[in-house]
Amino acid sequence: MTVRSPLDTQVEMTQIVLPSHTNNHGTIFGGQVAAWCDICAAVSAQRFCRGPVVTASMDQLHFLEPIRKGMVVIFLSQVNQVWRTSMEVGVRVLAEDPMTGARRHCCSAYLTFVALNEQGKPTQLPSLNLIKDAEFHRRAKEADIRKAHRLELKRLRQKDAQRD
Repeated sequence: MTVRSPLDTQVEMTQIVLPSHTNNHGTIFGGQVAAWCDICAAVSAQRFCRGPVVTASMDQLHFLEPIRKGMVVIFLSQVNQVWRTSMEVGVRVLAEDPMTGARRHCCSAYLTFVALNEQGKPTQLPSLNLIKDAEFHRRAKEADIRKAHRLELKRLRQKDAQRD
């Protein structure tokens, strides 16, 4: 079985915020940021499994700072944790002032991807080697906690749907 490190999955993606990406306040559409997060995270997920993946979920996206027209947006992603057929990818979003180079953390997102086989069905993932890095171990442990919360929310939604 193949083993890969989070280092093998790191992606840095850069975009410039154009007028077509902004609302009437001159700030970026949240959906645009979500779409770019999804693309960046998908590259990390594909680098990990070296095969096709599909987005299963994106956790909440809370904006800490506005991203304005003309700014450069930097997306940093990597695989945090791997389970049998799914994996969590974390994305950190920074806004950079192109005139000063100053960067601000604007938001973060956690996305779950499922690896697919040739028939489009979920398939077994390689193992994740967290090496001897405390940061990678912390991220993996927190990903396990987020997964447990996602599964509990799913269970509660299904329970609610049965009552309706």
